[in-house]
Amino acid sequence: MKLGFGFLYLVQMLPLCAIHALAKGVGWLSYYAVAPRRRIGLINLRRCFPQWTERQRRQVLREHFYHMAMLLLEYGVYWYSDAQRLKKMVRYQDKHYLDDALASGEKVILLYPHFTAFEAAVYALNQDVPLISVYSHQKNKQMDEQILKGRHRYNNVFLIGRTEGLRAIIKKIRASNAPFLYLPDQDFGRRESIFVNFFGIPTATITGLSRIAALTKAKVIPAIPTREPDGTVTLRFYPAWSDFPSEDVTADTQRMNDFIQARVCETPAQYYWLHKRFKTRPEGEASFYSKE
Repeated sequence: MKLGFGFLYLVQMLPLCAIHALAKGVGWLSYYAVAPRRRIGLINLRRCFPQWTERQRRQVLREHFYHMAMLLLEYGVYWYSDAQRLKKMVRYQDKHYLDDALASGEKVILLYPHFTAFEAAVYALNQDVPLISVYSHQKNKQMDEQILKGRHRYNNVFLIGRTEGLRAIIKKIRASNAPFLYLPDQDFGRRESIFVNFFGIPTATITGLSRIAALTKAKVIPAIPTREPDGTVTLRFYPAWSDFPSEDVTADTQRMNDFIQARVCETPAQYYWLHKRFKTRPEGEASFYSKE
């Protein structure tokens, strides 16, 4: 593990263009070497984009492995490089939606789906804005310590352990002026989820966005990071959702998935496809990921 951290420290000394050139090679190699993840990604893309040809899906997945390689290789920049270097990598678009809400004293939930540039954008944002976030401890102690050290780099983040539950999140939002960074678009199992559509597929989705917004009276402001062709990142903020939450938690959760789906269609290679997003199925439905 220490060798890995040392490698990332050396990588961050390279110019950004060199890191991204290295990512092309690492991404290409990983596409062929990491067969289990490639298989998951292809299954997800086949389900979400049945209208595409297999060649199109494989091309998008190759690009996705490149974006994932950039994410991983840039951790050295997030952890060890000068903070201003990271700031120069990330530009904001329409950040006034967040600034205006905070200036007026509003509680804010940043809806922040899993796009591959999410770490670069949030490390830059956290230099300017305090953030509340949920953290899942890693099994490897050294990795856990390093990630936590990185998260606290700017002494501007409030981390809540995932096992602490909803009550701890609500308490912290009510007590703080910091936005809550919320990443809900993974499969957290049947017990915490309801089934709403994502790309027309009944998908186990947690209802926390609606529930937390209702309990804290927070505004939901989506934020989407996009990797540009030159390797920099644009973090775009969207207007606060009106009439949210409603009295229908299912409709609220569907609204969230519809928004995420629309953003995925804009940059499909940059969404996180290597997670078993459709692992939990309705009763009696076969797994998408069973070996054929």
